[in-house]
Amino acid sequence: MGKVTGFLEYDRQEQKYQLAGERIRHFREFTLPLDDSDLKKQAGRCMDCGIPFCHGPTGCPVHNQIPDWNDLVWQGDWEEAARNLHSTNNFPEFTGRICPAPCEEACTLNLENQPVAIKTIEQAIADKAWEMGWIKPEVAEVSTGKRVAVIGSGPAGLAAAQQLARAGHEVHVFEREAKPGGLLRYGIPDFKMEKYHIDRRVKQMEAEGVVFHCGVNVGVNKSFASLHNEYDAVLFAGGAEEPRDPGLPGQDLAGVHFAMPYLTQSNKRVGQEEIPEEPILAAGKHVVVIGGGDTASDCIGTAFRQGALSVTQLDIRPRPPEREDKLTVWPYWPTKMRTSSSQAEGAEREFQAATLSIEGKKGRVVGVQCARVDEKRQPVPGTEFTLKADLVFIAIGFAGSVRKGLLEEAGVALDRRGNVAASDRDYRTSSEKVFVAGDMRRGQSLVVWAIREGRQAARAIDEYLMGSSILPR
Repeated sequence: MGKVTGFLEYDRQEQKYQLAGERIRHFREFTLPLDDSDLKKQAGRCMDCGIPFCHGPTGCPVHNQIPDWNDLVWQGDWEEAARNLHSTNNFPEFTGRICPAPCEEACTLNLENQPVAIKTIEQAIADKAWEMGWIKPEVAEVSTGKRVAVIGSGPAGLAAAQQLARAGHEVHVFEREAKPGGLLRYGIPDFKMEKYHIDRRVKQMEAEGVVFHCGVNVGVNKSFASLHNEYDAVLFAGGAEEPRDPGLPGQDLAGVHFAMPYLTQSNKRVGQEEIPEEPILAAGKHVVVIGGGDTASDCIGTAFRQGALSVTQLDIRPRPPEREDKLTVWPYWPTKMRTSSSQAEGAEREFQAATLSIEGKKGRVVGVQCARVDEKRQPVPGTEFTLKADLVFIAIGFAGSVRKGLLEEAGVALDRRGNVAASDRDYRTSSEKVFVAGDMRRGQSLVVWAIREGRQAARAIDEYLMGSSILPR
């Protein structure tokens, strides 16, 4: 905890943003950090609540010891706070930026709608650790002689690779794209997390012995069988990339795209990578985004930065309440009205809106026909309306991992949802010496869950190879 009476003396304070009119002119991060004295006060608000739900099963998936590092920040011991934070989370500068912070929803002070600013403090600790040079490669003292292949370099793959390398194994990471990072690099826009955060972690991991092989698509330009034969263990850590397809009439019109190819292309453009396919750009266009989640929000912010004339978001769900009923929901993640920074940049939001069809002329999209829905999400006759659209993005979630290529060749068993079947105890697939973690196992989820699964899978692999493990679960 922080100061005994801190939660009574200090009001909650969060990072502020650049004004919307300024931040949409660039793709850089736009949060304005708090200074150390304000951060100390925010950490001091952490109360002696008895049971810290923030880092329990309802709060933080990686079980960050939040009261402990809040207390250390309050005392001014930032270096020890950084050590504590890294003991449970390999990449706190990632989660401090892009995690939706279920820990804050589970905070006892959230019963009064004034939770501790946990996410802000976490990011500050991680950033200070880099600034002060406290983060260094942790090279294993002894090599085990075992070789592990990690397929995919998103948050699950990176976390697992780092843990395994520190346990003394020879780790090789295989990434389909030109640079490591997976979803972190190609799915999340730079205005939420700039990519130098990934680059310096990759350098740290390379110094720890991890070898990255980019441009290698296992199951396509490198056979899974060859990989399986070369290594003592293999970890599948790809994403849940197969988009959920609504099968809308007119979906094949020019100007209609799934969200992820658009975001990937934009991130490559910002990263000055080559884009071989036809450009998808929102400049001077009326944009409609179908879907109400984080991916849809990322499309909105990207479209505004590219110069869209208007952006309208269609959400089939009813408009949520401004505040949740604490007595029935807390400390679990509540359904309530949330406005992302991208939505606040000028998006029009339509709730209880179903997409009926996409209209076109001469093979190109010109509009989206919609209708209001009832409580069963069925269109209500007589409520139809049409939105003008030059560009439409479909962002209604994902249906598991891509089957073609790796999964087909590996022949691993899938669960009823189409994910690779494995328990969260041993992370072992139906194939000998093959493990799986992250979205490929649990389906579309949060970065913090991917980090947790990567860490736990690393321990399971270490136990498989060595008979026991000192890696944390």
